[in-house]
Amino acid sequence: MTEGRELDTGRAAPDGRLSVVATVTDGTHVLTVTGEIDHHTGDQLRRALDVTGTARPRIVIDMSRVTFMDSTGVNILIAAYQAVTGADGWIRLAGPTDSVLYVLHIVGVDDIIECHPTLNEALAA
Repeated sequence: MTEGRELDTGRAAPDGRLSVVATVTDGTHVLTVTGEIDHHTGDQLRRALDVTGTARPRIVIDMSRVTFMDSTGVNILIAAYQAVTGADGWIRLAGPTDSVLYVLHIVGVDDIIECHPTLNEALAA
């Protein structure tokens, strides 16, 4: 994750289903995810969440534009949580849509990763 500059980790997928844009706000990495997170598009999000070599990473994932997420997304979020907390950092989710929040709740991800209604609330927490 690169400090202080905007990084588009790969425009929308060839089928136009996922876009991940990374920015930094007050030292916190913000990933704005748009589209569907599934086994066809998940690698893009996985790469954006790679914290290798980052000391005490702080990440907020803005999920307000995610229209669908399957178990691939759940697994990516759990792996990211483990990597980030293992590096003495934290990860938060912002504005998950109702359908995504439902998935997070059913599998219990919302019990381990903080979910906030808005990006501003996630950044301020």
